[in-house]
Amino acid sequence: MFFKQPVYYFSALYQLHLVKSETARAFIPKDFRLVEAFGYTLGGFFLANYEDSPAGIFDELVIIAGIVWNSPTSCAWAARVLVNSDDACVHGRKDVGLPSQVAKFSKVRKITALPKTTKSRFDSFLNMIGMANSPDSANSCMDVRVSEGNGQAAKDICSINLGTTVPQPDSNRWIGPVIKISLPSFSGHTEYNPHLLKYSCQIECRVRAVPPAKISRPFVLDVDGKKSSERNSSEMDSGDDKRNLSISIMLSKPILALEFSCLKMKVDAPTVVKL
Repeated sequence: MFFKQPVYYFSALYQLHLVKSETARAFIPKDFRLVEAFGYTLGGFFLANYEDSPAGIFDELVIIAGIVWNSPTSCAWAARVLVNSDDACVHGRKDVGLPSQVAKFSKVRKITALPKTTKSRFDSFLNMIGMANSPDSANSCMDVRVSEGNGQAAKDICSINLGTTVPQPDSNRWIGPVIKISLPSFSGHTEYNPHLLKYSCQIECRVRAVPPAKISRPFVLDVDGKKSSERNSSEMDSGDDKRNLSISIMLSKPILALEFSCLKMKVDAPTVVKL
């Protein structure tokens, strides 16, 4: 099959979480060994806004179950990929072997002015690593609500609260160094692509550490019209089980958050993994 190497331009938040091994194993093929310690693995999520791509402009949430090992390397395994683009969903499923689903991303931004304060030495250090609030900046809080599916059949996955700082146009705020990395990834083993695949992403971007985003669970209305964050397990089908496990990954403990900007990514053609 001919594979045209797609090029993407976007910004993203990559957040690492401590995920229970038993949760991660529900998504990872038995052929792979989970990289774990003390009952936990490294999972989390990748939230991206694509400004230019073969599929146009779209949003993406990749929920990462954990890290798997296949000698001589280890890679992250995606539990769920949610995109608000039909073209991106089809490409992810058929060409890259990802568990892609069409989703809805609802965004609400609130901006409030920050009072001017006297800088300390610690503030200067935070500014060096890109985590300080500039006195000429505004406090920006964005809520991103992600729902799987469209219309009345859509089911909420989570709400992601991005508490960031928006510099003014003339701000000299540091946005991180330019880095170039190659990220190998495993995928496949889905109903759309049964093969186990390996592919690589060539990335060039700026990166800096940021405070972790706050994740809240979705709410559903019970029979009395009251909000509830849980459903009876007897009412869930297998699709609900995987969805709820994906939500538990999002709600697990964050340990590191990285902001990627000015990001350019090329995706190599996937190859079949023979174990």
